[in-house]
Amino acid sequence: MSCHTYRMKNAGPGLPNQVFLRDFPSIHVGLIAALRFLLPVILCAAVLLPGVMYAQQLPVIRFVRNPDVAPDFELKDFSGKDLSLADSRGKVILLNFWATWCGPCRAEIPTLVKLQERYKDQLQIIGLVVDEDEEDSVRQVVTSEGINYPVAMAPTEVRVQYGGITALPSVFVIDKEGRVVQKHVGLFNPALYETEIRALADLPVAARIETFEDTGEVFLKHADRATSLPGVDFRNLSAEQRDAALHKFNAQQCDCGCKFTLAQCRIYDPGCKISQKRTAEIVKAIAASSEAKTDKKESDVAKPGNPASPSAPATTQQPPSP
Repeated sequence: MSCHTYRMKNAGPGLPNQVFLRDFPSIHVGLIAALRFLLPVILCAAVLLPGVMYAQQLPVIRFVRNPDVAPDFELKDFSGKDLSLADSRGKVILLNFWATWCGPCRAEIPTLVKLQERYKDQLQIIGLVVDEDEEDSVRQVVTSEGINYPVAMAPTEVRVQYGGITALPSVFVIDKEGRVVQKHVGLFNPALYETEIRALADLPVAARIETFEDTGEVFLKHADRATSLPGVDFRNLSAEQRDAALHKFNAQQCDCGCKFTLAQCRIYDPGCKISQKRTAEIVKAIAASSEAKTDKKESDVAKPGNPASPSAPATTQQPPSP
């Protein structure tokens, strides 16, 4: 067994002894080769990693994948002009359902006015008012708030086309091709509106864009696509049982007066006690039915005389008589 002693050279007064690479040519060459290989990797990581980390920290905006075309309408705004979605094709549209008596609706009007002014070349905001026979009140608000976008009364048929507007404000975000890509209910952060507008108008945004399938969040008619519902516990059901329960939820109407199916009501109003109770009953009934079928099957197998029963006597085939 051999042992090599490597000579240490004194680096000078006050400095510790160090090994000089020239004393080890093979190490020197290998290190240089490794550095040549690693240097591009290190430089690439130095460039890309901050970008990746930054992207992960960006806020996220979400748009519908394969969105529905927005139902069009032909109305008269309060200035007497014709109003339709087709007139604004090529621009981003915020279709805002609101009412004069709705506090959050009134609170977001100044923000909408500023957005319309700032992005007048890329954006068209349209206000549809759900007040009943309150045109004078609406005109006063339009004037006092300095609303700079068209406002019209929302007839019942238009509300129905957009899923029944029963919560205010409701804002449908429509892209330049006239498709509904998002829906917001309640008072929202103005920065979110602006980011969505910029993204749809092909302007730079500091946000990540994700897509999702509409399972009733935008149009309640798509509730039949949902595989989960607010407040419904599917944990004790198999996949087939869950599908059976969802089928019943979409086939039965809720009795709370919403005129929605049970599935739609759970999405629209998770606090509804009636749809919550009824869906829980359906889930319980399906689970119990499955358990009863399993118990019956096991009972049938265990009956004496059943060929599949462990206690049934074995039969042997007798050879034919000579």
